[in-house]
Amino acid sequence: MNNSPTMNLGRKSTMLQIIPVMLCFFAMGFVDLVGTASNYVQKDLNLTDAQANLFPSLVFFWFLIFSVPSGMLMNKIGRKRTVLISLVVTAVSLIVPIFGDSYYAMLLAFSFLGIGNAIMQTSLNPLVSNLIAPDKLASTLTFGQFVKAIASFLAPILAAWGATTAMVTFGMGWRVLFPIFAIFSILSISMLGATPIQEERRDKVSGFGETVRLLGRPFILLCFFGIMCHVGIDVGTNTIAPKILMERLSLPLEEAGFATGIYFIFRTLGCFLGAFLLRKMSAKLFFAISAAMMLIAMCLLFVTETLNIIYVAIALIGLGNSNIFPIIFAQALNNTPKEQNEVSGLMIMGLFGGTVFPLAMGYASDLVGGQVGAVAIMTIGVLYLMLYTFKIKKS
Repeated sequence: MNNSPTMNLGRKSTMLQIIPVMLCFFAMGFVDLVGTASNYVQKDLNLTDAQANLFPSLVFFWFLIFSVPSGMLMNKIGRKRTVLISLVVTAVSLIVPIFGDSYYAMLLAFSFLGIGNAIMQTSLNPLVSNLIAPDKLASTLTFGQFVKAIASFLAPILAAWGATTAMVTFGMGWRVLFPIFAIFSILSISMLGATPIQEERRDKVSGFGETVRLLGRPFILLCFFGIMCHVGIDVGTNTIAPKILMERLSLPLEEAGFATGIYFIFRTLGCFLGAFLLRKMSAKLFFAISAAMMLIAMCLLFVTETLNIIYVAIALIGLGNSNIFPIIFAQALNNTPKEQNEVSGLMIMGLFGGTVFPLAMGYASDLVGGQVGAVAIMTIGVLYLMLYTFKIKKS
């Protein structure tokens, strides 16, 4: 495990380092705007479900390409510098839609957003381990996810505000969320760049082959697929929640978009509670309860056409999925204390599930003629997480 000197700093110095890092978690949450944005782009450009779901799929495709190289980059230039690079790429992705909203402009913007987020998620989580003791890593990463969820929660609100008030005031419509988030990205770059964080020196730099071979370890492979399912459910819910309301209750997108807000409200609440509960409760028990809530939600979404029950199901998914990532990530890092950068790259590569699931959900929905097809795909991910529960190390 990392024995960086920063772990022995005084409380005041550590907090001064943690605050900029948590602002980076906020910037990490910008990737979740893709679900909201894809619905608005679908409406603006009259796209099919499969075409619209290409946007979140494209964002998370880059996790497959850039995650492992980002882990290798960390070994060469350090975790903090790698995070800074990711913030710059993220800022660029948010500036592109300010100047154009064509199909190809949005494809370019979402590509940069995916690349920046892949690098950020690979490097930011291990950077936290330079500041936090191993036994507090899961709860601290959960708090980081809470901060990230705030940005995720704000995206549909800003988009809805932009589609109404901002349309008149700024003439940008729902795209007003891009310049707002771009400002926070630039602020994150400034604060983290000015923050000293001492990192341990690496004795060797692992190659691509050495990193990928870590998937040969059964537990690491299980964690990898667990991350895929988590992000697939996350992006999937973010994308189809409004579509379910539009399909079953004939609500307009501006009203149905509130369903995404419900998801992020409860995911944010779940992250906040998890930061405290994981210090008191077994990770295994906590994970089991989380997976069970999501399974109940999927059952409800299969059969209900009642607004309040749909909201309850979406809220349960938000609560249940809120702490899946930090638990799996901490389990993987603590399982391989000498290869954390490499394992971090592999785990973030698992966010490629954000490509696989939306594509499969889009085609399944088109095939059966309704969002029940998408719910079926998400249920497969939930069932895997329930099975993964039995492999979690007790803590």
